[in-house]
Amino acid sequence: MQKIVIEGGRPLKGEVTISGAKNSALPILFATVLADGPVMLRNVPELEDIQTTLKILQFMGAKHSNGYPKSLKIQPTGLKHCEAPYELVKTMRASVLAMGPLLGRFHQAKVSLPGGCAIGARPINLHLKAFEQMGAKIEIEGGYVNAHVPGKKRLQGAKIHFDTITVTGTENVMMAAALAKGQTVIENAAREPEIPDLANILNKMGAKVYGAGTETIVIDGVDDLKGAEHSIISDRIEAGTFMIGAAMTGGSVTLRDTESLMVEALTAKLEECGAKVTVSPKDGSIKVEGPAGGAKNLKSSDITTAPYPGFATDFQAQYMAMMTVSQGTSVISETIFENRFMHALEMKRMGADIQIEGHRAIVKGVKKLSGAPVMASDLRASAALLLAGLVADGLTEVHRVYHIDRGYENIEKKFRALGARVKRAKVKY
Repeated sequence: MQKIVIEGGRPLKGEVTISGAKNSALPILFATVLADGPVMLRNVPELEDIQTTLKILQFMGAKHSNGYPKSLKIQPTGLKHCEAPYELVKTMRASVLAMGPLLGRFHQAKVSLPGGCAIGARPINLHLKAFEQMGAKIEIEGGYVNAHVPGKKRLQGAKIHFDTITVTGTENVMMAAALAKGQTVIENAAREPEIPDLANILNKMGAKVYGAGTETIVIDGVDDLKGAEHSIISDRIEAGTFMIGAAMTGGSVTLRDTESLMVEALTAKLEECGAKVTVSPKDGSIKVEGPAGGAKNLKSSDITTAPYPGFATDFQAQYMAMMTVSQGTSVISETIFENRFMHALEMKRMGADIQIEGHRAIVKGVKKLSGAPVMASDLRASAALLLAGLVADGLTEVHRVYHIDRGYENIEKKFRALGARVKRAKVKY
């Protein structure tokens, strides 16, 4: 077991290059199952969830080879197992994304009910209902979802209306529909930037996907898909984490290889709080400058999480870390996941003044946080506790850092390059 140790009190300064997006790379890796030829992917982040996905693809019979820089070549032509077993998917929610491609290409799938971060119920009933509308028969037994199309026929295009917006549900249906017979229409579709990225590679493979990034996506099914080349978009959540870190430490950080449009909601909030955000018209880089003295000179501001293009739930924990030491009182309303305030209890161990009332957290800014041993409960909580440690007096130890390795590439090295005192160490019992 490892921990991350942070010595607070230093503003972040310098430049950081943002990695490829985990939430885009995962569905795209599963989408390679649909191709009848090799798929070359670039800007693939080196993360635990990526390695888990590659193991799942390897179990199915696909082969992969690493390239430079950060490239993967997937050869899916040898697929022979239409299964994603529990042993491989127990730590990763996104494993459910294997179902759509397997049903689309092979008309059957056996996928373990997924694991991942303990941030509340994230049911896949919307996925399963959509597949049933497309002609699949679904059975849940022994912790597995068994799905098949009777007679091994193709899925049929259908009109799918999601009762609530679901990112992975939208992606799963998009992939299944690419090889379905006829037209599929997805209403109330997710609009996150990762959705158009998936549509782009599907179209490069020969699919006919229209409207990705809007509330209605139309997919005209085709008979087969070929190999393609594609570069993964940048990780907007990693970018936002460093933006918040720059603001709350009173630093000045320039983000390279990112896209300002993907973080507009966060940018607006940071500016409202008193940070300065500048987008370079020359290269699109983002520069974030916090006030001298750090978060104590930032103003508190309320946020409510919402599907894109609203304020992302994946920014909520990091934003709360900033609010704990900002001036005034803020109300943080979480509308996506019911258990995504577990980091608040750990921040209170550091001296934060946070009161939880159902789906709301009332945060009163304090003059300072104090370093303490804290426990990460999920991926974004671990990043938030690291940020809190950057402004705390003394040493902060973040335990269970395997969460952070699922979604952030070399995070402690990137923070060290910005002047932070951050190191990884073994936990001694």
